[in-house]
Amino acid sequence: MMRVVSVLLCLLFVVSGCSLAPQKRPDQLAFPALEFDFPTVERYQLDNGLQLAVLPDHELPLVEISVLVSGGRLYDPADKAGLSTLLAMTLESGGAGDKTPRQFEETLERLAADFGVEGDTYVTRLRLSVRQEDLQQGLKLLADVLLRPRFDGDRFELARRQMVEGIRRQDDHPSSIAGRILAGSVYGDHPFGRSATRASVEKISRADLVAYHHRFFHPDQVWMAVSGDVETAQLLALLEDVLAPWDSVSSAGYPLPATPQGADTQILLIDKDLPQTTILMGHPGIDKDNPDLFALKVANYILGGGGFNARLMREIRSNRGLAYSVYSHFQVGRRLPELFIVSSETKTESTAEVVNIIRQQIDRLGSERVSEADLTLTKQSLINSFVFAFDKPHAVASRQMRLEFYNYPPDYLESYRDHVAAVDAEDVLRAAQRYLRPDLLQIVLVGRADEIGLQFVDSTVPVGRVEPPTP
Repeated sequence: MMRVVSVLLCLLFVVSGCSLAPQKRPDQLAFPALEFDFPTVERYQLDNGLQLAVLPDHELPLVEISVLVSGGRLYDPADKAGLSTLLAMTLESGGAGDKTPRQFEETLERLAADFGVEGDTYVTRLRLSVRQEDLQQGLKLLADVLLRPRFDGDRFELARRQMVEGIRRQDDHPSSIAGRILAGSVYGDHPFGRSATRASVEKISRADLVAYHHRFFHPDQVWMAVSGDVETAQLLALLEDVLAPWDSVSSAGYPLPATPQGADTQILLIDKDLPQTTILMGHPGIDKDNPDLFALKVANYILGGGGFNARLMREIRSNRGLAYSVYSHFQVGRRLPELFIVSSETKTESTAEVVNIIRQQIDRLGSERVSEADLTLTKQSLINSFVFAFDKPHAVASRQMRLEFYNYPPDYLESYRDHVAAVDAEDVLRAAQRYLRPDLLQIVLVGRADEIGLQFVDSTVPVGRVEPPTP
């Protein structure tokens, strides 16, 4: 018993001693500056034109591979929206080379390999992770998918049915409805404004996949990033071997469709019997080559991209309790300008109030200079968080590959923090005035349309009811 009492007295003394130490708030704590030097990514070009980024890392006996192939949903025919997505699904599941789908899957399972394919806006993305000892077999499988996909008929039909079922269920999610309505309102019949429907997917044939593959899958349109337990000389020899049959002649150019200009703002109501309203607002944004890119990163962080530090979160959630979450975001287009969006959810009766606060905060950012305190906090947050995007070697290698694929400046990563640090209050004000346009906002509201509409009877902004796009 005396021993227990002694221990308790010691603990009390320690706690009491700690309480005598001066206390500081978290924002008063000082930490040394984060240091981060980018690892050197080795760059090569194979004889057939394929671009290769390599970052050896021998900590674990694993190899990770990412591949980008030019193409993507920008090139889906208007009446066959969803083609690039269906191609990716069938590439992943449809077998390749001399292996049936089942044999291909069994080989991946035996190698404990992770493999996947995705369709994206500008590319088809492939990924493969294998043990170092299985690298040669893994590369052969990857080469078969790139050069000799089987597009198995049964797997194609299964993928199509899965895609149709996913489309059928889209309207189960208010955010999905809002996203499709907003894209269509801003972009019209541009590929950015289209969505796959049951009708468009059912028009797609296996022959369409073969033709798509023939058009885009050429080695001079491919970028590959490899990281992990590799020796560069061995990797190059393996790639030259497995990709030797791949010719380097690609199709004649891939012109990009021009994006439309923004239309005057309007409020679009979509009726769903829900206790809260999904709010999605947006207008045309910028691409990566915009000279005000970094000023807009800072501006958006202050407006709605900075979590609880952002003005929208403070005003709408913290100060008024009107929403659990609200955020803004510039979808910086890598080749074409994409959307600026603001998103939130609130109870039906506070819909108009939240919409008005959002518009007021956008106006405010373009009418008054941000404080030095807000500016300093924002820049420190963006600079310090930047390094955590590269916590793994493959994140560095694959990011470097993407930057080169999309023609970013060669020193983009190295100079990123300096560009953010150079932004001043005048830059933020100028960028907000030019690129944050309340007069162009398309405002999509999904919820009880009759109750929501009554809140906008005196609105100077046109209000209309629309039906969700036909799945």
